[in-house]
Amino acid sequence: MQQDILINWAPQETRVAVVENGAVQELHVERTLERGLVGNVYLGRVSRVLPGMQSAFIDIGLERAAFLHVADVWQRQEGGEAPMFARKGEPPVPIEKQVFEGQSLMVQVIKDPIGSKGARLSTQISIAGRLLVFLPQDDHIGVSQKIPQQERDTLRARLAVLAGDKAAGGGGGFILRTNGEDASDAELAEDIAYLRKTWAGIKAAAVRLPPQSILHQDLSLLQRVLRDIVSEATHSIRIDSREQFALLQAFGQEFMPQAASKLQLYKGERPIFDLYAIDEEIGRALGRRVDLKSGGYLIVDQTEALTTIDVNTGGYVGARNFDDTIFKTNLEAAGAIARQLRLRNLGGIVIADFIDMLREDHQAAVLAEFKKQLARDRVKTMVGGFSQLGLVEMTRKRQRESLAHMLCEPCPHCHGVGEVKTARTICYDVLRELLREARQFNPREFRVIAAQQVIDLFLDEESQHLAGLSDFIGKPISLQVEAGVGQEQYDIVLL
Repeated sequence: MQQDILINWAPQETRVAVVENGAVQELHVERTLERGLVGNVYLGRVSRVLPGMQSAFIDIGLERAAFLHVADVWQRQEGGEAPMFARKGEPPVPIEKQVFEGQSLMVQVIKDPIGSKGARLSTQISIAGRLLVFLPQDDHIGVSQKIPQQERDTLRARLAVLAGDKAAGGGGGFILRTNGEDASDAELAEDIAYLRKTWAGIKAAAVRLPPQSILHQDLSLLQRVLRDIVSEATHSIRIDSREQFALLQAFGQEFMPQAASKLQLYKGERPIFDLYAIDEEIGRALGRRVDLKSGGYLIVDQTEALTTIDVNTGGYVGARNFDDTIFKTNLEAAGAIARQLRLRNLGGIVIADFIDMLREDHQAAVLAEFKKQLARDRVKTMVGGFSQLGLVEMTRKRQRESLAHMLCEPCPHCHGVGEVKTARTICYDVLRELLREARQFNPREFRVIAAQQVIDLFLDEESQHLAGLSDFIGKPISLQVEAGVGQEQYDIVLL
């Protein structure tokens, strides 16, 4: 599998597309004025403690207070200096015994604000480097689950020696990232020193700055490309800005030389995203319908609570019998669903409604293919089996806004419902409202101001009903078109 990363930079927005074997798999967008908060460390102030919800609201200087749940509070053990979370199976110490209103608290954002919800926080600080993740409040030494089992013990022992080097300021815990599997001791020691220096700066800022201050900001999207997205499969990283290329190259050569060696300055005349029709792919990723090569299609519906994906055979009739048609459509859909989750950055609960299959071996094959495709996702996923209703339930960790929530907003006419009342329905709403107004007021004339299609209907098919109401209330009713208003909007003016 060959992976190419395309970066389109502008002063107001950075866009990154991850292309695998010619197909866009991931899209990342960061706007200068709307930069994500995940990874940022703040000195917050506890504004409210809610014992009934075992949570607290923390003011970190944002428009909405952030949310801290008791499960994300780093607890101290009795008789021990190192703070830690409650062990699995043990009830956590109630939050009202750990934090109090007005308290200053160092916190880290683990989920961006989404919709009407504020950011989610943790008091466990973790700082990501090129090869390692530093846990300054812990002494745990861990290794990424993606590294083969047989190599983990050796790597853990090496890391424990380096992390415990008192001459180098030992202390704190570390987790070895996947891209650190083949790193030398010198490279690991360099990353450890960088992370400890960063933590020292955070602690110094916490003493110097007032509450509601930011103590540490995570890397920009451009820098996170080198840290998080580049892998051994990455063939090239092409960026269309000479200035940002130079800055990213300097950053990469200092912290991530292997990734920096893959950087290329794009000098083509065509916009870089035109190479793989990325803008068209973004447009499709914002739509409900996703066409499959076989003729089938997916319908993707995203709500605040969950995302549903419905699989349909559409025009696909290529298999010998109906069971094979369904099976092949579901197999193709399994890969397409996994790709759409990455492309759209969909998180939370996802319900996939595959076409019903009678044979258990077909169900097993589709589920295996689905899990295989999801294994390529860098975001953590959990998948269940087929339910009695033929649904597959899964979760995908949600950290940032989905692509649709970032690029779109609810329609001002339908308010996100996806449908508006028909012109005829609005006509009848207007007639009922006219009758209410006539019973309360005694004007010389009623004037209806509405959209063109509603007025057209009143002048044609509904003209008899309008005239009958005018006779009944004994008042003239005039009509006026208001250009640019939605079909559901209307006004009744008393003259």
